[in-house]
Amino acid sequence: MKITTWLKNIFTEHSTLFILITPLIIIALVTDLLDDTLTERIVITMFINLILVLGLQLFMGNGGTLNFAHIGFMGIGAYASVIFSMTPQAKSIGLPDLYPIFNPIQLPFLMALLLGGLIAAFCAAIISFPLMRLSDAAAVITSFALLVIIHVVLVHWDNITAGPQTLFGVDRYTDLWMSVIWGIGFIILAYWFKESSIGLKLRASRDDRYAAATIGINMVIVRWVAFTLSAFMAGIAGGLWAHFITSFSPKAFYLTETFVILAMLVVGGPGGVSGAVVGTLIVSIVREGLRTIESAINIGQLLPSTLVGFAEVFLAIALIVILIFRPGGIMGGREIRWLKKRPLSQKNEDGTNTTIS
Repeated sequence: MKITTWLKNIFTEHSTLFILITPLIIIALVTDLLDDTLTERIVITMFINLILVLGLQLFMGNGGTLNFAHIGFMGIGAYASVIFSMTPQAKSIGLPDLYPIFNPIQLPFLMALLLGGLIAAFCAAIISFPLMRLSDAAAVITSFALLVIIHVVLVHWDNITAGPQTLFGVDRYTDLWMSVIWGIGFIILAYWFKESSIGLKLRASRDDRYAAATIGINMVIVRWVAFTLSAFMAGIAGGLWAHFITSFSPKAFYLTETFVILAMLVVGGPGGVSGAVVGTLIVSIVREGLRTIESAINIGQLLPSTLVGFAEVFLAIALIVILIFRPGGIMGGREIRWLKKRPLSQKNEDGTNTTIS
């Protein structure tokens, strides 16, 4: 009886997880059955973007502060995981100026991936602590400046990143189900964080920092924890992406990817995990559809000049429209849940109510 009650509570109180995860598993199964390389590539990219959006939602949605530096930590995780997973032979070719201490190191992919995420989280923890006191415009400008700093470091640190050149020789370890497992795992983590005490404290400091301080909430600490955890998720996403795309340069972790991830979160709604998942699905589908249309127009030479950036322009317009008419995104900050059946009640002669199950 207790087990039945426990399962019932899971499905009613935490039904959001089942509703969000089920369609993602169906998408993965259908993709696996289709066995189409292009479709698989799109779905894997979608799940990696989902991890990035969830990480951004964890800090931005609960803390109310825009974080431009999120993609920078993706780059840190990507390069760190690659350095620890590449063979010494590949390092000598792709990273000829790499510090000698790293040359003989080659870890299994999962260890290298986790280490990349931890290094990204460590960098975020060291850099961000004094910045968590900032709010509003100052915090946004600072996060953008941090993105620029990380990008400049990645471009010019030849000994670690090969500079502005494309890093190649990375083994492909990220497959469909690897990205699915990590994506589902981070959905659970983001939802758990939102429902945890620290998530509640973070939202309390977001809504009224002074009232939160009067009840003993340390805004700096809760923001710092969320920012560090968000960077860890970005680092894992970077490692998965690096071992999927197998060749990349620092420009992949800058403004273009930042805009796409922000668009996914804003379209779905930053206030909840459901918004992050819904926004990622919608923007991924629309973006690929627009790219297909753009390619068809260019192949068919329907215009006198080549059409470039059609998908990005459309997303920018959609983002402006949503911010004007629905600032909270499609989900409006709400989580998707099962509809609970309200118990009926009847009034007795003595004026008391009796619940009818």
